[in-house]
Amino acid sequence: MIADIKRGHITGLIFSKLARLARNTKELLEFADLFRQHSVDMISLQEKIDTSSPAGRLFYTMIAAMAQWEREEIADRVKASIKIRAKLGKSLGGAAPFGYQWKDNKLVVNTIESPVRKLMYELFAKNKRMKGVARILNQTGYRTRNGSKFTDTTVLRLIQDTTAKGLYRSNHTYRDGKGKLGPKPEAEWVFSPVTAIVSNELWKECNDALDARKAQRPLGRKPVHLFAGLLHCGCGQKMYVFSRSPKYVCPKCRNKITVEDIEGVFHDELHDFFVSQEKIRVHLESANQNLADKKNRLLAHNRQIEKVRTEMRKTYQLYQEDQITPEGFGKVYKPLEEQEHALTAELPKLQAEIDAIEMHQISAEEVLAEATGLHRKWPKFSQEEKRRIIESIVETITLSGDTIDITWSYLPSSEELTKRQRNLSDSSPR
Repeated sequence: MIADIKRGHITGLIFSKLARLARNTKELLEFADLFRQHSVDMISLQEKIDTSSPAGRLFYTMIAAMAQWEREEIADRVKASIKIRAKLGKSLGGAAPFGYQWKDNKLVVNTIESPVRKLMYELFAKNKRMKGVARILNQTGYRTRNGSKFTDTTVLRLIQDTTAKGLYRSNHTYRDGKGKLGPKPEAEWVFSPVTAIVSNELWKECNDALDARKAQRPLGRKPVHLFAGLLHCGCGQKMYVFSRSPKYVCPKCRNKITVEDIEGVFHDELHDFFVSQEKIRVHLESANQNLADKKNRLLAHNRQIEKVRTEMRKTYQLYQEDQITPEGFGKVYKPLEEQEHALTAELPKLQAEIDAIEMHQISAEEVLAEATGLHRKWPKFSQEEKRRIIESIVETITLSGDTIDITWSYLPSSEELTKRQRNLSDSSPR
């Protein structure tokens, strides 16, 4: 509108009343100056304003101030009504929390979403991992309301939401001038009773676990646990070192081993493996077989890609010869195209795995030479260096009773593993 006024396309603007033209007195006065500069009339049907005279401009200013006052009064009344509607449990215009829906202006349980919301609490109470809960929900086929996959952030927000235990929180956020959402003071929050999805005990158990984790989170540098993620219990669960504990513990069957014992056993196994020519031979044969299997898989993968592409060419040829309708062509060709894209996307990954194995193929003599030096230098390495070495040469470690089984991967040089430019000649075997 302003652009049209400046171009001379508008000679007069008709509006019902000043309150519909601008939001405050300053804007109204700026409009009046702009209209006067371009000889454009302002015609208010309700106030009968003529801005061409001093008296008219004075009246215009007074009416503009009254219009702003009226708008602010309305805003205050709306703000006051929000608290009343919140206390009555009525909708304030926002979306219902996951697991609920608005029906007849009341928050009621959604029969489709509520079982998923409840399962979320049960899974978290069992394994205390938000990413684990999100992964299980996604693998099971559940999705958020908009069809997206669950994330750990979504799981955290929903677990902390009090609606699930029967207390719907409203009037707790606001949007600033830029549209960004922010929290209101807790004194303005309103809680309304609704039908609970989970028991208060289950909700409290999950949120107590979240609070405990937050309180235990170290402020300093995170400690390096050498076998975290690699050490498994015989029951199949991973074993971890929990806060202020000197042991790796299985969260399921409580099987445990001290940090010192597992490192000592690993160091001994490292030595036993390197002095055993038979173990080295078996290991290298296994590595070669693994390489052969991956090459066969790559070959089969390429054949599958070619098969799909052949089917795509045949379908396209039928379409060109008018032996298949456009609708039929789309139904047949699109799934083949999606399959071809998925297979092609997997191809670089398979090739990279083969390249990595071939790059690290070494002989038994090289393994023995490098590994003996690695074993001798082990006590001198830092925790970070030891962890990098373990990640590189170990697939898994399984603790079953008093038996520890180590599955080795390839064995690159110690110089590569530690990434240190150190002269190793003094400690290397002659």
